[in-house]
Amino acid sequence: MSRACLMNKDDKVRACYLHCCLKYVAGKEKMNNTTLRERFQIKEENYPIASGIISDAMEAGLIKPSDPNNKSKRCMSYIPFWA
Repeated sequence: MSRACLMNKDDKVRACYLHCCLKYVAGKEKMNNTTLRERFQIKEENYPIASGIISDAMEAGLIKPSDPNNKSKRCMSYIPFWA
């Protein structure tokens, strides 16, 4: 069972934001669908779950695309709203 199954929507959005912040301040890589799936232990074939959490965090204004000109969802990475 993935960690995401044990959280409500607000918890998932908050955890996504914090994960994004950690990735950003560590400076090694930016958050993307893959890193979020790894954090939540979501299987690769269930990538839409992570995509939904990312969309909810963006809608809440907590994260934003690291490159607004990138139109490829597959290559999208995210940074905190304050970055």
